[in-house]
Amino acid sequence: MDKLRNVLNGNEDGGEAGLVTSVTGGDSLCPSLSWQTRLTGFFACCGIGILLSIVGTILIFFGNTKGFAILYSIGTCTAIASTLFLRGPMAQLKSMFKETRIIATIVMIVMIILTLCAGLWWKIGILCLLFCILQFLAFAWYSISYIPFARDGVKKCCTSCLS
Repeated sequence: MDKLRNVLNGNEDGGEAGLVTSVTGGDSLCPSLSWQTRLTGFFACCGIGILLSIVGTILIFFGNTKGFAILYSIGTCTAIASTLFLRGPMAQLKSMFKETRIIATIVMIVMIILTLCAGLWWKIGILCLLFCILQFLAFAWYSISYIPFARDGVKKCCTSCLS
């Protein structure tokens, strides 16, 4: 219970701000945004990101690897950008590169770049699709890093399924 309290309120050792502090305006770059404006921006960006990814996925069925790579990758980036409204740009960027999620962040960025390379320059559809799947998995792993104890639950579930 103490671990959950620390996550919500921030670490006692001067570490990352907690969810409560971060979501309520811990970033000095945009303190004037109201909670309603932050939520509106978050849901709008997230919705646009999901829509772009869906349209990109539809394009792959028509053989448009280039459009797929661009729209799916921009959709992922837009979905990530939606969290900037909740936490603020600097707090979110600092959080993305914290020790607990730096690997997930780097893998996700690399997969976005490789998806674009495979679709735009190499023009290898199956490779583009593989990188897109890895991009999705990296984004999912990155996203659940913000939910307390979620990674542990996923690891336990996968371990029990594979055993």
